[in-house]
Amino acid sequence: MHDYVIVGAGSAGCVLAHRLTEDPTVSVLLLESGGADTVREVHIPAAFSRLYQSAYDWSYSTEEQEQLKQRKVYIPRGKVLGGSSSINTMIYMRGNCYDYDHWCALGNQGWSYADVLPYFKKAEHQERGASAYHGVGGPLNVADLRCVNPLTRAFVAAGVELGWPHTTDFNGAEQEGVGVYQVTQKRGQRHSAADAYLKPARRRRNLTVLPRTHATRLLFEQRRCVGVAYLRDGQPQQVQARREVLLCAGAINSPQLLMLSGIGPAAHLQVLGIPVTQDLPGVGHNLQDHLAAGVLYACMQPVSLAGVETLANLLSYLLRARLTRWSHRPFSPGTLLLSPTCRRL
Repeated sequence: MHDYVIVGAGSAGCVLAHRLTEDPTVSVLLLESGGADTVREVHIPAAFSRLYQSAYDWSYSTEEQEQLKQRKVYIPRGKVLGGSSSINTMIYMRGNCYDYDHWCALGNQGWSYADVLPYFKKAEHQERGASAYHGVGGPLNVADLRCVNPLTRAFVAAGVELGWPHTTDFNGAEQEGVGVYQVTQKRGQRHSAADAYLKPARRRRNLTVLPRTHATRLLFEQRRCVGVAYLRDGQPQQVQARREVLLCAGAINSPQLLMLSGIGPAAHLQVLGIPVTQDLPGVGHNLQDHLAAGVLYACMQPVSLAGVETLANLLSYLLRARLTRWSHRPFSPGTLLLSPTCRRL
């Protein structure tokens, strides 16, 4: 038995595992459906698209969307230590301050932008230095791209020429405009939540991490969650929590696990034959995500990422990445993002 059982070793789960185990008297068990993040593609920024629809991705898709002529939309979700922070495009983007203030106005005290900004700053090590909007010394490294692709520079210049403001910090006072994102990278490599939070915490004796362990149901005594049922090596097992079960399985898997445990819209659960623990109609509804549409152009110069996956480029990256301790300008990939769909085209 552990004091805390965390379901999901993604961005939230890694943070909680790190913070909770700072107290040596507390024991924490972290369950993760995916495996270790040791594969090379996780750490090489330009290789992120190779992780999509792979063993490190849940490879979800929506139902057919009427507004998209009955097409389904692919939704990548990380199935690996670090969760989606280990397969995403590493863009460091906090969101707009209006959203936080709106949530607070709806009655969610403590969620205004003024309330959450100190936590963003605490989490961050901003390589540009501290400011009113940024912090230094935090676990998560935030950096400028070391090598900005010529196509990116041309795109930003075109936006400015059309009258858009040039924004140098999308997490500062103003988000509207065009510019180059900052990224969660460190010394030219991805810096995921697993790198920032979990790996330092795994040195602590009060943290147990079980990868390839799939949570199937929350366990209740009356209305109190007391444990988790899971599958490990194909065998059903259970674990009890002395204090709390913390559900950090992401925007899709968390509501799914709640509904499998009988928490959700009662009518829907009854149709599926799931005993109702608590009728909560909002579970599984109102997900908002950012849509991305790929636009493909022919490039007149060999500066895109179309040929990035060559042996020469890989050797160049690996060699110069090892030399970062001696060089101030190591190689890092460009910034043009190609989705798997675009690459197939």
